[in-house]
Amino acid sequence: MIFGIIGGGSWATALAKILTNKKHSINWWIRDASVIRHINERHHNPRYLNSVEFDVSFLSMSTDVREVVVKSDILVIAVPSAYVESSLHGLTADDWKNKKIISAIKGLLPDKNILLNYYLQKEFNVSLENYFAILGPCHAEEVAAEKLSYLTLSGIDITMASEIASHFITEYTNTIINHDILGVQYAAVLKNIYALGAGIAHGLDYGDNFLSVYIANAADEMAGFLKKFGVEHITVGEHEGEDPVTHRKTPNYAASVYLGDLLVTCYSLYSRNRTFGSMIGKGYSVKAAQLEMNMVAEGYNAAKCIYTINQSVGASIPIAETVYKILWENVNPSNGFKRIEQVLV
Repeated sequence: MIFGIIGGGSWATALAKILTNKKHSINWWIRDASVIRHINERHHNPRYLNSVEFDVSFLSMSTDVREVVVKSDILVIAVPSAYVESSLHGLTADDWKNKKIISAIKGLLPDKNILLNYYLQKEFNVSLENYFAILGPCHAEEVAAEKLSYLTLSGIDITMASEIASHFITEYTNTIINHDILGVQYAAVLKNIYALGAGIAHGLDYGDNFLSVYIANAADEMAGFLKKFGVEHITVGEHEGEDPVTHRKTPNYAASVYLGDLLVTCYSLYSRNRTFGSMIGKGYSVKAAQLEMNMVAEGYNAAKCIYTINQSVGASIPIAETVYKILWENVNPSNGFKRIEQVLV
């Protein structure tokens, strides 16, 4: 298998580290030629995770996305969701034939309110059988520091998902297989919204006691949305047997890719959504927070996307809706959280 990575940010860099540590030669699309020159000359990404040193003999980097796609069997798409269309501009359905696609995106395409798999299917005729998602809980910074992390590889083709996952197992990363390809992606979108809210609460000087109740309610709200959306096996404590190979329990809503990812994104200081939210809680405008971070917080666009989607889904998501109104309708953060206080149980 020949891997290609599309994206030059922190998560793309972390995944490139994992694959090259496994002695995979990878094709890597990075938009900025100066970054490629820097990696070739100094062996690290100058903008993200610059502690990660690469053996450049494993890297074939290019600013031409078609070159990377054509040369690769498996494509890992790891750009912010807002930049998917511009990053893949100019490609055709023929370029994607016989390719396996791994989404490393934790967001919805903001102009279309859809997951990456729907976009690829519509624009490039990529079938869901050839589509997979790699998700957390896993911060790029901890991968860089080689702290033990768990990755979930989800796809409806479990055999291929297991094969792909084997290439991401290292001394510092373990993998879990999941077949809930749509549910895990929506959970990843929602947890970013709730993490942004957790950051707002921190910025407003709420304490740990409040935050624990907030996150517990966010978890319940997420489960309700997923259930309304048709996702199965989200009942905590119930498992349908075990994996015949690993003998692990089958995943449910308490699994790491759902609840675990929510927890780490709400609590961790590495969480860009929590950081972004904290700035909002402290009085920054959205624009000022974006300029200060110089990184994309997926929860910002996701809040609007989920608010729009829920007009047809009809789930009860007062926390997510309030976060949306703070970010997009200029509701005062303090007033918004007074509303949230009233819905917590």
